[in-house]
Amino acid sequence: MNVMNAFLLVLLIAAVAALAWSLASRRTVAAPLAPVAPTLDPLVEQQLRTLHDSLQRLGNYTAQQFGEVGRSLEHQATVTRQLSGTTNSLREALANTNARGQWGERMADDVLRLAGLLPNVNYVKRTAVEGSGRSIPDFTFLMPDEHVMFMDVKFPIDAYLAYLQAGTDAERALHRDAFVKAVRGHVKELARRDYAAVDTRPAVENVLMFVPNETIVGFIHEHAPALIDEALRDRVVLCSPLTLFAFLGVIRQAFDNFRLEQTSREMLALLGQFSQQWRKYQEHVEKAKKQLDTLATTIDDLNGTRRRALERPLDQLESLRRERHIEAAESADADLAALGSVSSH
Repeated sequence: MNVMNAFLLVLLIAAVAALAWSLASRRTVAAPLAPVAPTLDPLVEQQLRTLHDSLQRLGNYTAQQFGEVGRSLEHQATVTRQLSGTTNSLREALANTNARGQWGERMADDVLRLAGLLPNVNYVKRTAVEGSGRSIPDFTFLMPDEHVMFMDVKFPIDAYLAYLQAGTDAERALHRDAFVKAVRGHVKELARRDYAAVDTRPAVENVLMFVPNETIVGFIHEHAPALIDEALRDRVVLCSPLTLFAFLGVIRQAFDNFRLEQTSREMLALLGQFSQQWRKYQEHVEKAKKQLDTLATTIDDLNGTRRRALERPLDQLESLRRERHIEAAESADADLAALGSVSSH
């Protein structure tokens, strides 16, 4: 867009120059063109007005573009000043030991929250290890099957901050060596505490040492790569925020798998109980069925053999009544009812 504007500006300048040359030429040829001058003047004036309007619009657009660029540069300068102020404030805050510890703890809390771990459910803070009241790790992770894992968030950063503020290569080398020495000393200190050996619960042997900045971990890898291996031999694992997040993902997956395994065992136990009750139910049903079959057989016997045995004497009595011409009980009752009706009248 800026190249196009420059091109248009050059064209307009060329047009102005050509028009000016045309006006100058008019004076030299005024006499021959005198008869047509009244016709040419309005055309020239119209072209001049058009050119003037175009130049004015181009000037306004260019001023607008430069104004936007100026505002953008001003905004960037403001952001830069704010970032510089924030950096200085952070540097001043980290100069205090307590502030550094709180900063590292807040960073760890943020990572734990992002990983989905809950306090007092998946981990506890500043709780003495069981079996000793002196060793107090910053974080204790509650692992499946009553296992635990420990993490320390205090990190020696003084020499690293001094390295960042150093003005010469010699000063930077001095503070770099001091920083590596301080980190190595902190690793040895964590190894001496040996939370896993002191705690009476089954614990992961490695302790996590939280490094609250990815740049610091990169600095250690660049200037003291052997320190990482030394820490691993001492069962200390240096964890940046991203590394800790990966560790916590594994821990959470272990929690989920453990809960799934527990649920599966409970479901299998319930299924076993159901199977036992189902067998008992079938046994009772079979027993009831046999009893019903026996009752049905008894009923059939009563309705068959016993009924026929009772009907034979009744048949004989009916035959005897007919032989003796004895009326049936229903006819006798009807005659007695009729006699009672006549006597009442």
